[in-house]
Amino acid sequence: MSAIYIAGIALCSVLAQWLAWAFRVPAILFLLLTGLLLGPFSGVLDPDALLGDLLFPVVSLSVAVILFEGALTLHFRELKGISKVVRNLCSIGMLVTCIVISFSAYWLLELNWRVAAVLGAVLVVTGPTVIAPLLNSMRPTQDIDRILRWEGIVIDPIGALFAVLVFEAVMLVGQGEVFSHTIIALFKTLGVGLSIGVISGWITTQLIHREWLPFELHKFGILALVLISFSISNHLSHESGLLAVTVFGIWLANQDDLEIDSVLEFKEDLSMILISTLFILLAARLELSDLMMLDSDVFIFLAIVLFIARPLCIAISTFGTDLPVKSRLVLAWIAPRGIVAAAVGSVFALSMIEAGVADAQKMVPLIFTVIIITVVLQSLTAIPLAKLLGVRQPSPNTILIIGANHVSRAIARGLKEQNIPVHLSDPAWENCKMARMDGLPCYYGNPQSEHAERYLPLTTIRSVLALSPNRHHNALGVQYFSHLLNDKNVFSLRSSSSHAKANKDSATFLSRQILFGENGSYAKLSSVIAKGGKVSATRISDEFSWQQYLEMNPEAIPLFILKGDKDGDDDAPVKLRPFTSEMEKLPQEGERIVALQPAKVSLIKDPNNNKGKETDSSAI
Repeated sequence: MSAIYIAGIALCSVLAQWLAWAFRVPAILFLLLTGLLLGPFSGVLDPDALLGDLLFPVVSLSVAVILFEGALTLHFRELKGISKVVRNLCSIGMLVTCIVISFSAYWLLELNWRVAAVLGAVLVVTGPTVIAPLLNSMRPTQDIDRILRWEGIVIDPIGALFAVLVFEAVMLVGQGEVFSHTIIALFKTLGVGLSIGVISGWITTQLIHREWLPFELHKFGILALVLISFSISNHLSHESGLLAVTVFGIWLANQDDLEIDSVLEFKEDLSMILISTLFILLAARLELSDLMMLDSDVFIFLAIVLFIARPLCIAISTFGTDLPVKSRLVLAWIAPRGIVAAAVGSVFALSMIEAGVADAQKMVPLIFTVIIITVVLQSLTAIPLAKLLGVRQPSPNTILIIGANHVSRAIARGLKEQNIPVHLSDPAWENCKMARMDGLPCYYGNPQSEHAERYLPLTTIRSVLALSPNRHHNALGVQYFSHLLNDKNVFSLRSSSSHAKANKDSATFLSRQILFGENGSYAKLSSVIAKGGKVSATRISDEFSWQQYLEMNPEAIPLFILKGDKDGDDDAPVKLRPFTSEMEKLPQEGERIVALQPAKVSLIKDPNNNKGKETDSSAI
């Protein structure tokens, strides 16, 4: 019977994630609703009866993996590049939020001071899993988007680490020990957690560098090390394991010569599984009696969280900066709590209940109430607020190119020259390095990954061009972005005829292989560029029609039609239409043709040149 329940949870997790994908909302909403329906509202699922004594170990180990995955994204070098506002939000702003929420819970809700302190520490974490989908639909201006996105990324591990330290401190005091003994015990916990984390990181680094662990065992091996590090640390010093795995992840993230991209990708997949399952289990553990015991003071508490704690945090964090008032107002409203707060808070609550701390059973219902209110309310009001304050970006106009190979780079340079914003993506570091040397922004990794959701400027992307020679990469990109952006804005190069049978596996991918027409294969483009071909732009006019262009440039491969002056202002961005095999509207007067010209082309007369001089159409 237990097997049926576990399989059912897995199925419900997938359905909840699918619904979130279909409605383009944070997955946490449907996961929470699923857990509440299975647990307190229907009584179908009882996690305590299902897992018994294994419940706490399963939840603890799952949280350890989630925190480790989050810590893998915290690079110290990137902290130097983020704004002063983000640094303030993740330091003094975090402390202000914790203090306001903790004192409110203590005085207003009359919670035990230890529970109030831990509750305040847990609720400082927002997290990218709830921030990213909200920002993608909201499309705020760049300063707001950058601050909120980076706050979610950085405060995820830092806030979790802060919550762990607060929890350890209050639990030691709760044992009734004298002050000096408590301080010694706290330093012991910190010492054990830091030491185990650093030692685990160093051992993992040596295993990979010295190739003592084969590549195919990197993912499983590091997962095993995370779990054993967590367990040993907790055995040596109670509740130090979360600190150990967080330090472990931060250590690996900051080893510049360590190749762990496959590990990070694996941990993202594993975290999705754990987050989905864990959130349903935690929500199902809630009792209707627990929810009913939250009296009317909870609404006042929520008002303090929304209208005092966050605005005060933003006011202090942005003090002395030149951030516009409208941007500060939006930042003061957007701070949804997510899975890390729920997972870490649930682990702490279980430990405090076992230790007999008064009011510990109230912490999880309060955390889930804050999560529900912040996610739902802020998701519904974010777009109207951005419109009202005039801080929503205009229609996206950036072109995302999947692939940073020499073909992609040549096309990207041509578009950039014509004032078209471009962003490349490639899982090969050498290609990304070459793109960045050309002054082209490039994301290193797979653009459809969770990591890309944090780092790619998705709110500015209008169209996606899949130009990778790897058909698999193109197919994944087309499938992902067709849903995100609408399939009319996603295009791919045509695959070779040898893949015709495989192409039938995906109707979406097959239907979008229309880029650059019949002659637009990667092999053809690569050959022309390798022989010195250049991307050029030519304007169509009364004196120089589209038909004349074709007659004078028979070997050219048309790529795009541009409408608008490349020297125009930002309020009138250049509009781009790719040449496709389904194109019906031909280039019109005043539009520009961007094409790939062979190396040797005849000089054509520029009808727009008053002096009647001839120009080389292959040069931009």
